[in-house]
Amino acid sequence: MNAGRAGVPRLQFCTDPGEFLAAAGDHLSADPVVSTVVATLAERARSERADGIAQPDRNWWLVVRDDAGKVVGAGMRTAPFPPYPPFLLPMPDAAAVALARALHERGEEVRAVNGALPAVERCAAELARRAGGRVEVGQHTRLHELGELLRPDPVPGALTVATEDDVDLVARWYDAFRGDADEQAGRPRGASAHEAPDRTDLLRRIATGRVWFWTDETGRPVHLTAANPPAFGVARVGPVYTPPEQRGRGWASNAVAEVSRLLQASGDRVCLYTDQANPTSNKIYANLGYRPVVDMANLIIVR
Repeated sequence: MNAGRAGVPRLQFCTDPGEFLAAAGDHLSADPVVSTVVATLAERARSERADGIAQPDRNWWLVVRDDAGKVVGAGMRTAPFPPYPPFLLPMPDAAAVALARALHERGEEVRAVNGALPAVERCAAELARRAGGRVEVGQHTRLHELGELLRPDPVPGALTVATEDDVDLVARWYDAFRGDADEQAGRPRGASAHEAPDRTDLLRRIATGRVWFWTDETGRPVHLTAANPPAFGVARVGPVYTPPEQRGRGWASNAVAEVSRLLQASGDRVCLYTDQANPTSNKIYANLGYRPVVDMANLIIVR
């Protein structure tokens, strides 16, 4: 589907991630750190389709073009959790407003919008205006890229790769991460919607060798750090989780530092997201050499 008129960016909705990557790949690769979430998930969806894994009918990918046909923005609606918020990369203000209008005309109910500021603000405001309601901030996040890695003070133990036998523990810690992250940021548990990988998905992630534990000197797992496969040369770290009884011992700093070193050594640029309401994690990553790139937000439309 294409939408547009003179002076207004054209919107192309794709249901095939391969079609989307063919159209927007050069645009994504021009700023691969900012594009990391969309690029990573598009690559994953294309791979899953090739393996015969069906994608939800509600999913779409967005290419934004100017009057000359140049790609000037991108986005997607692929979130596997309610309320299935679209995720927007930077785009012209007019495009963000036009997207809200297009979604309204398509009859799509949109109760939240994630992604880069100010695009999400413009889109959410127009959606709220058209459907009635107001916009509230659900969460402010910040994307960081690692520059020169600064090694933390060493602690006992070592980084180890999770195996298929660890899937139950990985699943418990992935699940605990979501609720604990809300509490650490001063929100009620479950206030933030997050992806909840099922067992098959976790096994697939473990098989890539990109889920690690920090184990203490007895070999017991005390921390988990994961990373996504690279897209356009950028690997994104996360989730990062330490059980409450193990916090404050340096496990997270050392694990993230070692994972980041491994990713950089493979030739990838490394990035991660932080919750701006969680000063502890923000301080840890800053001390490791991560520097802010762009602010993002999860905006909720309340009716």
